[in-house]
Amino acid sequence: MTLLILGLVLFIGMHLLPASVPARGALVERLGFNPYRGLFSLVSLAGLALIVYGKAQAPFVAVWQPPAGMRHLALAIMPFSFMLLAASKMRSNVKRFTRHPMLWGVALWALAHLLANGDLASMLLFGGFLAYSLFAMWSANRRGATLSDRRHPVGRDMMVAVVGIALYVLLLVLHGRLFGVSPAG
Repeated sequence: MTLLILGLVLFIGMHLLPASVPARGALVERLGFNPYRGLFSLVSLAGLALIVYGKAQAPFVAVWQPPAGMRHLALAIMPFSFMLLAASKMRSNVKRFTRHPMLWGVALWALAHLLANGDLASMLLFGGFLAYSLFAMWSANRRGATLSDRRHPVGRDMMVAVVGIALYVLLLVLHGRLFGVSPAG
C-alpha cells in the first residue's frame, strides 16, 4: 500500500503544482520552461508507475461491499468518461459546455470505480483521483478558465462519441489482461 500512496502523492502532487501559480512560476523561472516540463513529465511518469505497481501489489482490505448492480452502473458511466477524455483532445462542441472535459472524464472514471470497488486500495486510488479532479476544476475556474465560444460541425461531436466508445470497448476487452480484473465481475 505504501507504493500506491507514494505514487499518488507524486502524481497528484505534481499535477497540483499549476494550482499554485507562485510555486509553478518560481520553478519555471529557476529551471526554464522546457526543463520544468521535463521534470513535470518524469515525476508524473514515476508517480504513475508507482500507482500501477502499488495497486497491483496492495493487499485486498475490504472496507465495504458494493451493492448489487454497482458494476453495471459503473459500466454505464464509463462510456461518458471516455467520450469526455476524447473531447479533451479533439475539436468539438463539448468545450462549449464544460471547461474541463478531461477532468470530468477522470472524475467519472474515478466515481464509476468507487461505486464498483469497496477495498482500501481502490478507495485510495479512485478517491484520490476524484478529489484531485474536482479540486483541479475549482482551481482552474478560480484562475479564469472559460468555456469555448467556437462552434464546430456536429460531425466532430459524433467523432468524439465514436472515438470515446471505441476506446471504451477496447479497454473493456483488455481490462482483465491489463488489470487482472474482469469488469463484468
